[in-house]
Amino acid sequence: MGNRLSKIYTRTGDDGSTGLGDGSRVGKDSLRVNAYGTVDELNSTIGMLLAADGVTDEVREALTQVQHDLFDLGGELCIPGMAMVEDSDISRLESILDELNEPLPPLKEFILPGGGMAAACGHLARTVCRRAEREVIALARVEEVRGQPQRYLNRLSDLLFVISRVLARASGHGEVLWQHERRRKPKPTV
Repeated sequence: MGNRLSKIYTRTGDDGSTGLGDGSRVGKDSLRVNAYGTVDELNSTIGMLLAADGVTDEVREALTQVQHDLFDLGGELCIPGMAMVEDSDISRLESILDELNEPLPPLKEFILPGGGMAAACGHLARTVCRRAEREVIALARVEEVRGQPQRYLNRLSDLLFVISRVLARASGHGEVLWQHERRRKPKPTV
């Protein structure tokens, strides 16, 4: 592969448009650009998670593969009609999720985002993943988008939740449970 970016700025986007992978131009605020832009943001938040102390080798290996998948997913969204995310990618996430979740105790309460820096980064990545999923759904309502990107992001957000639980427990900080009893019964507003 040759140099992809010999010149970093082109000025072609100064009018508020950007080029898609098929050469067409769209507004930088288009649903398609929002979707693949949020997938890029998700990849960056996973990079932050991987840079945190306390990430296990198993989690590092899984998330490094996820980062490659997210480049593929972004490419699929950037090039209308492209297919890059496969059902096997989704199945792989499910297998990792099952393996990491199996030893965890069942949840009885909601968990507050936290539990150490790595776990907190995992929760941040999970919320960005959910936003990316919503943006892919919004795009699919008006343009042709295969179902695999949405399903991949749905499984990935679940995996990031489980990874956050694993990292919180491994860090010694533990999971912080939501204490819904801390308030008295709310009074009806009507």
